[in-house]
Amino acid sequence: MSAIQTAGPLMRRRRLGADLRHLRVANALRLEEVADHLGLAPSTLSRIETGKAPTRTTYLMLMLDLYGVDDPAQRRMFMDLAREGQRKGWWIAYDDVLPAGAGSYLGLEAEASALMVFQALVVPGLVRTNEYARALIVARRPWLPAEDVDRLVTLDMRRQDGVRGDHPIALRLILDESVLLRSIGSPAVMRGQLARLIEAGREPAVTIQVLRLAGSPSRVVAPSFGILRFAEPGDADVACAEGMRGQVQLEQRTADVQAMRATFEALSESALRPPESAELIRHIAGLG
Repeated sequence: MSAIQTAGPLMRRRRLGADLRHLRVANALRLEEVADHLGLAPSTLSRIETGKAPTRTTYLMLMLDLYGVDDPAQRRMFMDLAREGQRKGWWIAYDDVLPAGAGSYLGLEAEASALMVFQALVVPGLVRTNEYARALIVARRPWLPAEDVDRLVTLDMRRQDGVRGDHPIALRLILDESVLLRSIGSPAVMRGQLARLIEAGREPAVTIQVLRLAGSPSRVVAPSFGILRFAEPGDADVACAEGMRGQVQLEQRTADVQAMRATFEALSESALRPPESAELIRHIAGLG
């Protein structure tokens, strides 16, 4: 089965957008010229080309005509990508309680083959316990009704399907030691979360390192961030960062993503190796 057949809606949008941008540039057309031809705002066309918005088939046909794409098979492939890119992911059911940008991030996470995360504040969603997730949501958004808290906990737990199963996402996780020491919920909640980290570190697709607060000086200081990677070589990495209210900012510019990747590797070099990290987590949890 081809990569196009197995890709989800967000990945199809990104691939179609990249192809459309390539066709526009190959025809020496400016974004504003094509947008005017379609009767769209340039910002709308830009969102289509970056995969942030789905492509209507009516607009797509006009673009293919403008770009001189006459081959029926190629036009059919583009149309299929556009239709599939309009599908909704499972996370759309939570859209009313998700912070800005979180839905787009979840779509990419669901289709990623690997994820590198440095977390300086809290345990990331893919390895949280139910109790820790609940305590964290309440701490971050104390105004939320109880039923919305329940829904967000359910979402966090469903995300974790991505690190299980036959083809789990390869997760490289670096935690600042303060994450292990910061109380989220009761002492029992924290002990359960630390035990979950130890368990997660034993999974074949998961690597966990801890960056010590004391000891050898770190070569780099950074806020929390993540980098998503995809199986297809043509699918560019995406970097992400979380804002104060949980909003997610996505970055696809090559130079910025490369800088974040270099930062992650520098943090990894400074952090404890996985066996030492597991031992420290056990010590903090009081598990011997």
